[in-house]
Amino acid sequence: MSDLNKMKCEACHADAPKVSDAELAQLMGQIPDWAPVTRDGILQLEREYKFKNFKQAWAFNNKVAELAEAEGHHPALLLEWGKLTVTWWSHSIKGLHKNDFICAAKTDALL
Repeated sequence: MSDLNKMKCEACHADAPKVSDAELAQLMGQIPDWAPVTRDGILQLEREYKFKNFKQAWAFNNKVAELAEAEGHHPALLLEWGKLTVTWWSHSIKGLHKNDFICAAKTDALL
């Protein structure tokens, strides 16, 4: 587990810097189960978590929602039978900020 999950999100504003290509490579190494995806030209982090049933996926969804509120940073959550897909990105900068990697690591730590 990386040290990212011990960090706290910082307030992100519209002119905050996106992660550089070098930072992206370094940070991805700390959250190896996540994948960078681009949707509508916006780079995002995504991971699919699998569970035995809907109830377990739902319970994990609720834990991620509580984390999001505590951090003041909110992902897209797609809850389905036996899986939860979590997608982090910084809406204000339309891309990835270090906060997204912190929250991805914290999401993994919830398991």
